Amino acid sequence: MIGAGPGIGLSVARRFARAGLSVGVVARSAESIEKASAALAGTSHAGVTADAADEPRLRAALDELVDRFGVPEIVVYNAAIIQADAIGELTAAEHLDALAVNLVGAITTADHLLPRMAATGAGTYLMTGGMPAPVEGMTTLSIAKPGLRALAGLLDQQYRSAGLRVATVTVTGTVAPGTAFDPDLIAERYWQLHAEHGERWAPLVAFEGLG
Repeated sequence: MIGAGPGIGLSVARRFARAGLSVGVVARSAESIEKASAALAGTSHAGVTADAADEPRLRAALDELVDRFGVPEIVVYNAAIIQADAIGELTAAEHLDALAVNLVGAITTADHLLPRMAATGAGTYLMTGGMPAPVEGMTTLSIAKPGLRALAGLLDQQYRSAGLRVATVTVTGTVAPGTAFDPDLIAERYWQLHAEHGERWAPLVAFEGLG
């Protein structure tokens, strides 16, 4: 799990731990790792700090977790910079910093892990999407999330024949406990996607809420 903040990240980590999987968590801050460890108490888990925008450190963190738990059967990229930013408010460097987390880190993760997963003949790579349409005042996310969907399509073309399943899960509403977009409901969908088999797999998945 890359990106384990409150909400989808922690809920997905707990859901997979509940299924008996060892869970490795990568997060930017030690505080986030501590909260994830508390949420996963009593399960097989480990946390490593790394900024998804820092390619060498992200790769090293992923290697640490592979060394501990082996090649993963499921990887979830959930890292994102969620901010309000109108066109013209950010510098070019600030746009690049956001893109590095919102999209490029997902590419780095795929490049680092998917070849090893393909060698095992199976595996799932899920990326948390959103922004099914551009939203005024949310420029960086509106630009990056369609990029994740394109990445999912490219990786699906590359790895489907090797037995890997790749998808973005585009959450179409505001994530909040006790609503149709409760993070635990979303986490259940992630689990269902990983557990699915057969030819129905599609790289673009929408979570439109459950009532």
